[in-house]
Amino acid sequence: MLSWRLKRKFATGPSKRTSSSSKADQEPITHINPLETEPDDPALDELNQSLLILTDIFPNVQPEVFREMLANFDRESRLQVITENILKYRTKWVKGRDGLQKEMPRYKYRDVARVETKNGPLPQEERFRNEGYKHAARTALYQEFKSLSHSTVRAVLAEYNYSYTNARPTLLALVSRSWKTSFTTFFTRRKPPSISDHPLILWSSTGSNPRPTLLWTENAELNKELYDTLIAPILAKEKNEQEASDRIFAESLNEVEAEDAGAMYDCECCFIPNAFESISVCDDHCHFICFRCIRNSVREALYGQGWARNIDSGRGTLRCVAPSSNDQGECRGCIASVMVQRALLSEVDGETSWRKLEERSVSENLVKAQIPVLKCPFCYYAEVDDITLSSQHIYRVWNKPRLWVAILLLLQLLNTSPVRTMFRLAVLCLFLLLSFNYFLSNPFNLLQPIESSLLRLAQKQRGLKFTCLSPTCGRKSCIKCHKSWVDIHVCYESELLSLRTTIELATSAAIKRTCPQCNLSFVKSAGCNKLTCVCGYMMCYVCRQQIGKDGYGHFCQHFRVQPGRACTECEKCDLYRTEDEDVLIKRAAEQAEREWREKNGTDKSVQWEKRVWELEGKSSTVRSVENMCQKLKTRTFWEEMIDLVVEYFTA
Repeated sequence: MLSWRLKRKFATGPSKRTSSSSKADQEPITHINPLETEPDDPALDELNQSLLILTDIFPNVQPEVFREMLANFDRESRLQVITENILKYRTKWVKGRDGLQKEMPRYKYRDVARVETKNGPLPQEERFRNEGYKHAARTALYQEFKSLSHSTVRAVLAEYNYSYTNARPTLLALVSRSWKTSFTTFFTRRKPPSISDHPLILWSSTGSNPRPTLLWTENAELNKELYDTLIAPILAKEKNEQEASDRIFAESLNEVEAEDAGAMYDCECCFIPNAFESISVCDDHCHFICFRCIRNSVREALYGQGWARNIDSGRGTLRCVAPSSNDQGECRGCIASVMVQRALLSEVDGETSWRKLEERSVSENLVKAQIPVLKCPFCYYAEVDDITLSSQHIYRVWNKPRLWVAILLLLQLLNTSPVRTMFRLAVLCLFLLLSFNYFLSNPFNLLQPIESSLLRLAQKQRGLKFTCLSPTCGRKSCIKCHKSWVDIHVCYESELLSLRTTIELATSAAIKRTCPQCNLSFVKSAGCNKLTCVCGYMMCYVCRQQIGKDGYGHFCQHFRVQPGRACTECEKCDLYRTEDEDVLIKRAAEQAEREWREKNGTDKSVQWEKRVWELEGKSSTVRSVENMCQKLKTRTFWEEMIDLVVEYFTA
């Protein structure tokens, strides 16, 4: 809890402080306990539990829809009523907010990779927030963005479900376009909001470089979020830089001591003296190869044309790169993979090079082995397809009770004369077929249809969902169409429809506004920029500021000779002109299309597009006799018939 002194200081505090100026007020946070949580709120827990259930039932509806419905419906039978309304009146409630669960974007100041949240558990940013977090987030943003009105901050927070991390980039963009901020920055020489002058960050003056620490807020959840977003990346960067400088200093000191002691070894590739700790040896002629040459050779193999020459894919390591000699010939040895890993990890991006070396070696070995595998379409992870390799599918049918019942029934029917005659005729035809097949130069495998049917049934029982077990991936995909798995999954869905949905979601999110009073989201289709919510809250569409008292006085009232041009007498918002809205929509659409194409690719898009639109043009209820006859000629029809018979005896 913030003390009254600290709150007063935040209202008038400078942009950058030292530890000596605030020790009397409060002790900063030096570390965050991940187990520290806010007290449980039964009502909030019930809302979040209902939200999780609804998102599991309707995965293609954005959580924002369910948050609005849960907040407006009564508590009694709320979950059942919402489910029934979505099933009956989906268009009324969803209002175009269909689509997959959104990926959480990479934060501007967070030095970590994007976290994959699609098809996974509902992220914290999409759940209901407690009042303590909302109040703490508003207070922190009020102090950081003093040039913006409080109503603007509340509106942006409402758009992002009161997430501090997701709302901050939008507020930074609004500050950069605000004329008040421009004048304040010009006259007061004050910098725009940044991490260096964040009101909740304390810069200690101990040591040569100031270190950031976090001041307590009123909410433990926001404390952890601020620490992970603002403090942790800076500390991690400083730690990496310190480790790199320490390594360089240790290596230089080690080389000086080794040179003084006469313990330097010449690399037989570049002929440069190196210390013993930076030298590796091949396993054939014991050539000395330094770590520098190992890194250069691996880099040439991965990003150049030296893969076949430098890498032994069978052993997954580097070949000896020592020059050939007349007496020994070309060296066939290899460098131990442990030494290659040590050499690569001594660089900043060495872990990436080592991972790519392993992935490419494994991929090449799988191709050479020619065994059926299941691959993850998003990384190099692969598994052996045990169902395809299994040789006991044909034997498992003999243990099924239904088959034995059918055999006993056939033996009983053989007592009748017509069945006995037909059975003899069938045995005779089978004998002739086997005899004819035996004398062929390339005899047919008569059990292949049954084996293929058993294989298809085993694959059907396994399902189409494939889960990658790589620790760096872990995504789910479809074995058949190799697309990302989403419940309910439809293979070979039109890529054009998927792209269109993605662009529509991105453009609607770019121009969407949310009422901070009732959390209702809406988009302005026509009219002026004075928006009035159904709850009575009035706001400006351009700057999102509350204009309940000013009304139309918030907008420019001056006459303009050329309509549409900016006013030269004031800096107020225009009543009808939406500044940069078309550019914003275009930018959002281009960004969404670029991300979609990078993730899904553009191969086969035209092919699947034509196929889906042709299927949509045909009637699904009327089937002509001509289509049935054509179906009888296809191989798929007879395979399905065999599968039905085999499945009856193996189920």
